[in-house]
Amino acid sequence: MKTLKIKKILVSQPKPTTPKSPYFDLAEKNNVEIDFRPFIQVEGINVKDFRKQRVNILDHSAVIFTSRTAIDHFFRISEEMKIAIPETMKYFCISDAIAFYLQKYITFRKRKIFHSTGKFADLVDVVKKHKEEKYLVALSDIHKQEIPDLLKKSKVKYTEAIFHRTVSSDLSDIKKIDYDILVFFSPSGIASLFQNFPNFEQKDIAIACFGPATAKAVTEAGLRLDIQAPMPQAPSMPAALELFIKQQNKKTK
Repeated sequence: MKTLKIKKILVSQPKPTTPKSPYFDLAEKNNVEIDFRPFIQVEGINVKDFRKQRVNILDHSAVIFTSRTAIDHFFRISEEMKIAIPETMKYFCISDAIAFYLQKYITFRKRKIFHSTGKFADLVDVVKKHKEEKYLVALSDIHKQEIPDLLKKSKVKYTEAIFHRTVSSDLSDIKKIDYDILVFFSPSGIASLFQNFPNFEQKDIAIACFGPATAKAVTEAGLRLDIQAPMPQAPSMPAALELFIKQQNKKTK
């Protein structure tokens, strides 16, 4: 790409709700404009599609949750199917924050709830202590492969069920991508780019991505990867962007 002074960045995520976001600091310090627009969104699957999976929720004595979204759609599907979740159901959550979120749907003091440190491997260690349970794993259609891999190794009885899916957002109101940098956080975001802009040509637009899976999707799509995080010198995306902006702006002086 040509050396250009960076002026506009598009981040393919929702706008931060806190005024202390590092993206706002980045924009102010480097005199750049940052727009936020989610390229993907999550939608719950309908009852008809859930039934196609041939999963009976009440055949299970415990549920594994790795996100608040999974909790929302588990209870939505249960309600739409008129399934009364028994008080004996146990819940295994990847973090205490997700376990706490269960209060939206159940009374804590009446249920058995277990949680881990935020790492799925640690949650599996908790799960293995309760091998007598029949687990239902509430997932999205796109999920980390380590989830089924670690559960298989644990030798517990479990069933995977998809409760929600990731889909491309409608970006038809964006007539032209006139940004210097596009920032992505998942392979789904790259897929959405080409779904919404099938004739997209990168040219001098810099592509930034977070994580190795997204980096792989960028290169497999035939795009040039210009900025990657996390890296030793840039542990976060705002840090990686700032490093790149300073390098580019220095070259243009």
